[in-house]
Amino acid sequence: MLPGQQRAAAVIGALRAAGQTVAAAESLTGGLVTATLTAVSGSSDVVRGGLVVYATELKHTLARVPEDLLESRGPVDPDVAAALAAGARDICGASLGLGLTGVAGPAAQHGHRPGTWFVALADRNGHILLRSAVAPTPGSAEADALTRDGVRREAVDAALDLLAEIATGTGPEIG
Repeated sequence: MLPGQQRAAAVIGALRAAGQTVAAAESLTGGLVTATLTAVSGSSDVVRGGLVVYATELKHTLARVPEDLLESRGPVDPDVAAALAAGARDICGASLGLGLTGVAGPAAQHGHRPGTWFVALADRNGHILLRSAVAPTPGSAEADALTRDGVRREAVDAALDLLAEIATGTGPEIG
């Protein structure tokens, strides 16, 4: 079973009740958020689609992340996550967009250690909510316990949490 299926079902129900739709642009998670959501029966009512933009250049060409942002900050950055979210929302015609980027490991990328990730949610008014994780200190028990799958699942859970907060009105109002 995919991670967070019970939570995903609750999120789908809350999005449906709120009249919201969602799309995702995923790098770090390689489509896992979209797969988790679409594993729920009836998800087609709210899931518009998803983009897997694993390669850096695809973040620009498919998800419309500005080239200058990618060049100046690299692909692992909170503003890149926000641009991915806005791109997914606009390209797929959703009311909400998710953007996920980070480093699952085992090696560092673009100056970021494994365990660093950013998840953004963008509404149709351009408001952004962000969740992030900073990689644990090398050599620490947390760093030693870090796995690719664990990092990816943590980011998926953060994305589901953001969606749930907005759909149920328990998070900050963004639009």
